[in-house]
This record gives sequence, C-alpha cells and structure tokens, in this order.
Amino acid sequence: MAVFSYPFAPRLPAPRLLAPNLLAPCLGVVLLLTACGPRDTGAGAPVMFTDENGLLSVPPASPLRSHLVVQPVGVGAAAQTLDLPAVVEADPARVANILAPLTGRVTALKVALGDHVKQGQVLAVLASGDLAQAYADDDKARDAFDTAQAALTRARGVRQAGGGADKDVEAAQSAFNQAEAEQTRTRARLAALNPAGSRGRGLVLTAPQSGVVTALAIASGAEVDDPTTPLMTVTNVDRVFVTANVAEGDVDKVHLGEPADIVLTAYPDQTLHGTIAQANALIEPDTRRRKVRISLENPGGRLMPNMYASVRIAAPSAGGISVPQSALLMNNDAVSVLVEARPWVFQRRAVRLGDENEASAQVLSGLAAGDRVVVKGGVLLYD
Repeated sequence: MAVFSYPFAPRLPAPRLLAPNLLAPCLGVVLLLTACGPRDTGAGAPVMFTDENGLLSVPPASPLRSHLVVQPVGVGAAAQTLDLPAVVEADPARVANILAPLTGRVTALKVALGDHVKQGQVLAVLASGDLAQAYADDDKARDAFDTAQAALTRARGVRQAGGGADKDVEAAQSAFNQAEAEQTRTRARLAALNPAGSRGRGLVLTAPQSGVVTALAIASGAEVDDPTTPLMTVTNVDRVFVTANVAEGDVDKVHLGEPADIVLTAYPDQTLHGTIAQANALIEPDTRRRKVRISLENPGGRLMPNMYASVRIAAPSAGGISVPQSALLMNNDAVSVLVEARPWVFQRRAVRLGDENEASAQVLSGLAAGDRVVVKGGVLLYD
C-alpha cells in the first residue's frame, strides 16, 4: 500500500487544458499544501491519501478532505453550444418590387435611393400611350353605357304606352347589359393601372407599403419598355430576420422555437435574444448548410440588411450523462475521472467524451447513472 504525505508540492500529471476560473483554485490548494509541508516533515507529516491497488483513500486527518468536492453525475442531455455564422436579412414578405404595368417615359422621379417612404406616397410618374388608350376605352364605354341606358328607358316607355313590342325592350335591355359590363371592365383596368392618378397626370406609381427605397433602377426621363423589370424596391425593415447557417451534421440539434442569442459585428457589446422562427426545408447545395431564421423587432432601423452576426444556440446533446469540466483529468492522451467507490475512497476511471462546452462535457462511456465523481480538487489525488 502506497502512503502519500506532502512535505513538498505534489507531483502533478500533465494537466488538461483548464479554463482560468478552474485552474486558479487548484493552484491555490497546491500552494497551500506546499507552504504547510515543510512544517510537517518527518513522522509528524499528515497522510494525504493512500493508494491500495488503485483505490485512493483519504484519511480523516488529511487536509485534502476540505478541498475535495464530490457530486453525482448529471443525468439528462448535456448542453452543447453551437456558434453559427449569420447575417441580417430583410423579411421577404416585406420587400416590394415596384413595376410599371405599362411602358412609357419617366416624367417625374419623386424619391432617391435610401429615402424613407410612407404607404401611398407617390414614387414616380410616367407618360404612357398605353394609359392614354385605357382612358379612351373608358370614355367610349361610358358613352356607350349612357346611350344604352337612354335607349332602354325609351323602349320601356313606349311599351308602357301600348306601342312597340316586347322584343324591342329585350334588345334594349341586352344592349344596356353589355354596355354596363364594358364600363365595369374599363374602370377596373384604370383602377389597376393608375389607382392614385387622375386624368392628365400620367401613370402614377405609389408605395404599396412604408419602408426604405433599397434599390433604384430608373432616372427622370428614362424610357420604361419592359413591364416585368423592377424600377425600384421598397423594403420594410421594422422587423428583420437574422439568418444563421447550420452545418449539415448539426441540423438535428436545432429546432423551431428554440431560444438564440445574437451578437452583431456592428454592436459587439450587445446581446440580442430571439427564437428560431423559420427553417429551410433543404440544405444549400453550395455551403452544405441549412438556413434558420430568427425574427427580431427593429425599432429605429439599427439592424441593417447584410450586417454580419454570430448566433449562439444551446442545443441538447444525444448523450444522457454529463460531468463538469472540472471533473476531467488528463494523463497523456487519456481522460479520466475519480469515481467514489465508498465515502472518501476513490478510483480512477477512463471515460470517452462526446459534446463539450465551457461548463460541462457529455460522457459516452465509463460512467453510469448514480455514480459520484470528484468535481473539485481531483488533481491533488495524483501520485
């Protein structure tokens, strides 16, 4: 049986990389034992622990008892932190491309790139021959309607006076119905083409929503000859998405509704909080990542589209047992923990680790539910 007393600093194994907050207490204990050791030399030196066939016993008088902390292993999924690259994006449902329904020439451009606009505000005015034709069609339809209405009134009057035939009233009614339908069509077309305009003003383009002009592809005097090409874009940024990219191997660890912390490169000292609101149903073929989106309110427009960000998500791990990082001891390439065999008697046990974060590590093998391990001061039990 090996007996260990420390009239000098204990010989420690090559330590596992420890965070500063874990390393400092251990060094403090070592320095304490080192300072006490020389005064306890000889037969009066206290026995720190004994090693009998791999069982490390800490006697009642050992100063180590005040520095060792034993806890049961964690049962349940260990937390894994995912740090994901992200970017701020506008909500696609709040991005409106402005198109001209007809060809024409820009006679007035009322906004500039970056301007804030209100819903219904005039953006541009176009002179359009097609619009003039639409007005002419409406004028013809209105005249035909008035004529057909008068003819129907006369036919009914003649029939009531005892003259004429029923077929004359029926013909007048049919002509009136057709004229009314044509007038309804021409008015609906004008309302769709120029809802905010009036005769003589040209084709008026208005903002369908409040927002910012984020793209502009026309100038005053320019010809618009392709009704399918956007002339400008109005983007509402009152609410934006922070879009994170999840690696293919981690897609099963990120789910809708999970909380997320966001730090933007522009504001590194501020942490924003949100939840995952959307997730793509496919993997991007070029990056092999899945896009997930966190929706955030954006008062004042501080979050600008295309800003870089970092998203941190605490995702559950697949394992069911976890231990604090302070319980892990490394000797060469092996990682072990000190398991309590009985009160104040411990045994080294090698473990295999899974996911880790700054606070804890998932144990894939080597421990079982109900095991108690040394979570503080275990490094002092190395001989």
